[in-house]
Amino acid sequence: MATNPPSGDGHRKGAVKDRSQVHNPRTDQWVKRDSDSGQFIDHKSDKKPFKGVRKER
Repeated sequence: MATNPPSGDGHRKGAVKDRSQVHNPRTDQWVKRDSDSGQFIDHKSDKKPFKGVRKER
Protein backbone atom coordinates (compact mmCIF):
# COMPACT_ATOMS: atom_id res chain seq x y z
CA MET A 1 0.00 0.00 0.00
CA ALA A 2 1.02 3.61 -0.44
CA THR A 3 2.31 5.85 2.31
CA ASN A 4 0.55 9.04 3.36
CA PRO A 5 2.77 11.15 5.63
CA PRO A 6 1.74 13.48 7.18
CA SER A 7 -1.69 12.05 7.86
CA GLY A 8 -4.73 14.25 7.40
CA ASP A 9 -3.34 16.49 4.63
CA GLY A 10 -5.51 14.88 1.93
CA HIS A 11 -2.92 13.60 -0.55
CA ARG A 12 -1.10 10.36 -1.23
CA LYS A 13 2.49 9.54 -2.17
CA GLY A 14 2.46 6.93 -4.91
CA ALA A 15 -0.34 4.73 -6.18
CA VAL A 16 -2.21 1.96 -4.41
CA LYS A 17 -0.75 -1.30 -5.76
CA ASP A 18 -2.66 -4.47 -6.70
CA ARG A 19 -5.97 -2.61 -6.68
CA SER A 20 -8.27 -1.23 -9.37
CA GLN A 21 -11.68 0.37 -9.36
CA VAL A 22 -14.69 0.15 -11.61
CA HIS A 23 -17.89 2.21 -11.72
CA ASN A 24 -21.16 0.37 -11.11
CA PRO A 25 -23.81 2.22 -13.13
CA ARG A 26 -26.71 0.45 -11.45
CA THR A 27 -25.83 1.69 -7.95
CA ASP A 28 -23.81 4.72 -9.21
CA GLN A 29 -20.93 3.80 -6.87
CA TRP A 30 -17.24 3.03 -7.34
CA VAL A 31 -16.14 -0.49 -6.39
CA LYS A 32 -12.55 -1.43 -5.49
CA ARG A 33 -11.19 -4.79 -6.75
CA ASP A 34 -8.16 -6.89 -5.96
CA SER A 35 -6.14 -7.22 -9.18
CA ASP A 36 -4.74 -10.66 -8.29
CA SER A 37 -7.91 -12.53 -7.32
CA GLY A 38 -10.52 -10.28 -8.97
CA GLN A 39 -12.63 -10.15 -5.80
CA PHE A 40 -14.51 -6.99 -4.89
CA ILE A 41 -13.07 -5.41 -1.75
CA ASP A 42 -14.94 -2.21 -0.96
CA HIS A 43 -17.34 0.35 -2.38
CA LYS A 44 -17.70 4.08 -1.87
CA SER A 45 -20.83 5.43 -0.24
CA ASP A 46 -20.53 8.76 -2.08
CA LYS A 47 -20.33 9.29 -5.84
CA LYS A 48 -16.59 10.12 -5.98
CA PRO A 49 -13.92 7.58 -7.05
CA PHE A 50 -11.21 6.25 -4.72
CA LYS A 51 -8.06 8.37 -4.53
CA GLY A 52 -4.86 6.83 -5.91
CA VAL A 53 -6.52 3.67 -7.28
CA ARG A 54 -6.34 3.07 -11.04
CA LYS A 55 -9.56 2.86 -13.02
CA GLU A 56 -10.50 -0.13 -15.19
CA ARG A 57 -11.95 0.30 -18.64
